[in-house]
Parts: sequence; C-alpha cells; structure tokens
Amino acid sequence: MQRKIKIAIIGLGYVGLPLARLFATKFPVVGIDINKDRIQELQQGRDITLEINDEELKQVLVGHRNLVGPIPAQLNSQGYNGRMATRVNDPIMEYQTGLYLTDNFEEIKDCNHYIITVPTPIDRNNRPDLVPLFKASESVGKVLKKGDIVIYESTVYPGLTEEECVPVLEKSSGLKFNEDFFVGYSPERINPGDKEHTVEKIVKVTSGSTPEIGRQIDSLYKSVITAGTHLAPTIKVAEAAKVIENCQRDINIAFVNELAKIFNKMDIDTDEVLKAASTKWNFLPFKPGLVGGHCIGVDPYYLAQKAQEIGYHPEIILAGRRMNDSMGGYVAAQVIKLMLQNELKVKGASILILGIAFKENCPDVRNTKVVDLINELAQYGTKITIYDPLVNPEEVEHEYGLETIGELPKRTFDAVVLAVAHQEFLGMDFDTLKNKNTVVYDVKGVVKSANGKL
Repeated sequence: MQRKIKIAIIGLGYVGLPLARLFATKFPVVGIDINKDRIQELQQGRDITLEINDEELKQVLVGHRNLVGPIPAQLNSQGYNGRMATRVNDPIMEYQTGLYLTDNFEEIKDCNHYIITVPTPIDRNNRPDLVPLFKASESVGKVLKKGDIVIYESTVYPGLTEEECVPVLEKSSGLKFNEDFFVGYSPERINPGDKEHTVEKIVKVTSGSTPEIGRQIDSLYKSVITAGTHLAPTIKVAEAAKVIENCQRDINIAFVNELAKIFNKMDIDTDEVLKAASTKWNFLPFKPGLVGGHCIGVDPYYLAQKAQEIGYHPEIILAGRRMNDSMGGYVAAQVIKLMLQNELKVKGASILILGIAFKENCPDVRNTKVVDLINELAQYGTKITIYDPLVNPEEVEHEYGLETIGELPKRTFDAVVLAVAHQEFLGMDFDTLKNKNTVVYDVKGVVKSANGKL
C-alpha cells in the first residue's frame, strides 16, 4: 500500500515557517526547530518574524499528535484551532491536515518527506558555514526509513547536496542513496517582509536525484504553489539556478553603488540619473544601498568558494562583494563630511540611526550592513542612538552588542541617518529631530529634506 504523504519541515525561520503553513493546508505537517523559545512562540499563534500573521498561523495549528478526539481546552488556549487529532491504520501515524510543532526529532520519525530549510551563513572570513546543514542532515538521517525523500531548500553551491549532504544522510541512517532513500533540491525564494510575493505566488524550481523522484517532488510542490513549478533536469542545475539569482542582484547593486560614488563626486543626483535611464525599456532599475541579509550578501561567497575549489578565480563576483561590503564605511564617511561642512563638532556628537534590520519592513537583522555604518561612526567618538521598532532588541544585543530602542526619542540630534526605509519612517516629521545645523543623510533616497543621500 502506498503511504500517504506526511511532511517534516526542519527549521522554522523565514523560509521554513511560510512553507510549513502552506503545506499544512493540504497535508499533515510536523514543523521542527531546535530553538525551544521559537516553538513556544509559534504554539501560541505568534510569529515574531512577521512572515505569517497570527490568524493564518492559528488556522493550521493542531494539538498533540498522540491525542485522539477533541483538542483539550488548555491546548486551545495556546492558539490551536480545535481540530481533531487522529490515528489511522497505516505504518505512518497521521493526523488531520495541519501543522504540529515540536523541538524533538523523535516526533518526525513517522514522516516520509523531510524538507530541510536551515540557514546557510558565512563565517567571519566569508567562508560557507555548513554546520547547521550538516547537523540537520545527521538528525534527519537518524529517523530516515526506506522509501523516504529528503528535500533541501537551503542555499548551497552546485554539487553540495549530493557531494556533502548525502554522505551525512547515508552514514547517519545506514541506508543507501537512490536505493533506500532519495533526495531532492528545491531552492527557497522567500523575500522577507514582502507581502505580495509570498511563497505560493513565486514559481518554484524543483529537482530530484532520479527522474522519477524529480517528478514526485515537482508534483508535491505543484499541489500548493499556485504560481507553478519548474522541474530542473538535475539537482546541480537547481542549486546553480538559486545561487546565481542573488549573485546577479549583488553585482547589479554593486554597479549602481559605484555609480553613486562617482556621481557624488560630480555633484549629480544619482536617483535622478536612474529615473532618466529607466525610461529605456531594457534598463534594469537597481538602486544603491547597503547590501546585507542572508541571501544577496551571502550567496555569492558560496559560488565563489566552489569556483576557487575547482581552480577558477571569480573576479566579477568578488569585486561586486567588495564594493557592497564597503558601503557602510562609505556612508559613514559621507555623514562625517557633511557634519564638518555644517560646522558640527564630530567627537561627542549625537547621531540617530533609523533602522538596523537588513531591509525595510522586516525584523531580520542577520548580516545587516547597518552595523558596519554604526561601527564606523563610533570610531569618531560619536554618541549613537539606534531606533528600530521592528527588530528584537535582545537579538541585536546578542548578535552585535548594540542597544536599540523601540520608541522615537523626543529630542534633537546632530545627525540623523535613515538607514532602512521601514514604512513607519516614511511619514516621519524629521524637523522634530533637527536642531539648527543637523545633518540628515538618506541612504534609501526617500527623504526630500535630506542634506545628503546615496
């Protein structure tokens, strides 16, 4: 008898949670994360990443999987929607369609599709950090059974899934690849903070370790992705497609960042130049800025690492990275220059930084380049206040040792830097923050009264 599909999603961050919620509308899904606090928060029907609203989350949550009958009142109080949890006479224990949350890998052993969505960051030397991916693979391997399928969504360089992750699965499970278990790769395309291009509205690239498994995986995603799917011929093709998406954006942004530096020296408004150039039908409308986050600021290093391993030095990719990594220092230098021109004393000057997330309307602070700007300004002896109403202050303090505030100060500053264009900042009255000579620097090009901008 063919087993019914039961899915485990490993990693419930910006990628895993939206995917788990979507699959839970049609399949029984177990979402697992090693962060106990994250699980407790989600069980209460709250997502601090703001990717899923509370109502959407509560609609798919189900209670303890071992229960038979109605969900008890104490579970309903935690946000569960009250649907029945049941057992069926199948080797795979199942419950009704919905999302069950846990931090215990023993509770995913009755699944047959495992989707790994853990982070793939870089270390301080910009080298790929594969520890989370390997640990997740090892944990999944311990519960893997004959006929199971493991699908990776984490961004990697071409070849990593089959060359690095599969051996971990084999060693941990004692099973043989493409005989006892199978593997696929379907790169994530989540855009944090974007409420228009949600996971089901973005075409999904799929692939499998055999043609038949590829078709099965494609069918699985096609059942929930309304935008459709694209079945790649091999896992390596799918891996390569993902990594070049962000390399392309990184290089294009690096180009306009270089243009901004050139035009600033020529006293030309970069934004006006881009508006004029955009009147041509095939001009790509990229804008200058700080390029951080866990995709554009990271993925090029994965491809560069693999390229160097096979004996090729990727000049354009690394040049783009150097340009974008330099922008925090460049913005700081421009702010200091404007302060001196306004006859402001730099040492001891008060500077307000608006936003520390890596992008607008998103609480994610991973690999944010605003930190480079802050650290550079701090070297001049300035007193910096960081205001960002979306981020978790504890996370910022833990990651960067910086203090943030969640309410706008009722006082003036010597300089105000709009680093992130959160919606809350767009209608802000900057005059309430200014004294006679205050410098307002607009990294994102949205403040009309700014003294300077990229």
